[in-house]
This record gives sequence, C-alpha cells and structure tokens, in this order.
Amino acid sequence: MEVHNVEMVMSAVAPSQYPTDGQPEFALVGRSNVGKSSLTNVLINRKNFARTSSQPGKTQTLNFYHVEDQFYFVDVPGYGYAKVSKKKRAAFGQMIETYITTRPELRGVIALVDARHQPSEEDVMMYQWLAYYGLPILLVATKADKIARGKQNQAASVIKKAVDFDPANSDLVFFSSVTKMGKEAVWEWIDARL
Repeated sequence: MEVHNVEMVMSAVAPSQYPTDGQPEFALVGRSNVGKSSLTNVLINRKNFARTSSQPGKTQTLNFYHVEDQFYFVDVPGYGYAKVSKKKRAAFGQMIETYITTRPELRGVIALVDARHQPSEEDVMMYQWLAYYGLPILLVATKADKIARGKQNQAASVIKKAVDFDPANSDLVFFSSVTKMGKEAVWEWIDARL
C-alpha cells in the first residue's frame, strides 16, 4: 500500500476515548526501543511521524494513527522499561488488556521482537497472551539488517521456539527500518485482514 494520507487522531487511555467510526485497527506492541515508531514511519512513508525516542517508555497512551481514511494503527505503550513505576506499569497493563480483549475493530496485532536476540520473558508472555485470545499475530523481527542473511533461518528458529509459535494464527517477518526489508510483507499481512 502506498500511504499518502495519515494523521494522528487521538491518544486514549479508556474505551470512551477510542474512535467510533468502526474502521479496522491494527495494534503495534513490543518492548520499549524495539522499533515500533521506526516500523510505523517506514510503513507510512514518513521520516518522523511517529516519534522515535532515545528515551524508552515515552508512549504512555494508546495512540491512534488514521491511515488513508481506511484504518488505524494503534501504537501501544512499550513494555519492559525499568524506569516506569510498578503502579504505572499496572495501569498500562490494564489499559492494554482492556483495549486488546474488548475491541471488536481490532483485526490483528503486530508484535515486535529484536531479531538479534532471543525474545525476552515479556516478549514471550505478550505473544502467548495474544495467542490465548486467538488474535491474528504478525511477529516482526526488527533490526534484521544487523544479522547476516545466512543467519536468518537460525534467528527465526530461536524466536519461534522461544514464543512457542503457532503457525495457525501467526506469521513471522524480518524487518529493517534501514533497508526497508520486510515492508511489503507487513503490508500484505495487513491487506489480507482489511
């Protein structure tokens, strides 16, 4: 998909603040600093639309990006960031759980993991939680330009084994915001669910 038109329409913390137009939504989840903003910017052909930050944990609300007047990307607060208080982390968890488990417009979740490392305990928990709710999951292994092409199969095996990958409702794509590798595959997955 060629994106010409995108706007950040709202930040929400509760269902009463979500969009009401009934258009499809795709949530982006992942650890702080795994590259959610970079992925969003590549998908929508913008340099700094979704702000990338050297300070992890910046996103603290559900941010709804309206794309081509057809659907929304929903940027979810990153997890695994130590400087956020336990209380705030619990509030994030509740906000994310409410959104993901009750939102009929949600067509799928794009879950980001770092291609260079074994998925963290939180990555595994997130994947298994999404799988438990039967949501279509696209696992996006980011920073893939940092691993040799010949090592991608090995990295894919490590990721799939760690999360207990279920091919019935999940797909895996290697992605690089530097080379744009994986961009088309992510769009194909989205298009198939629109």
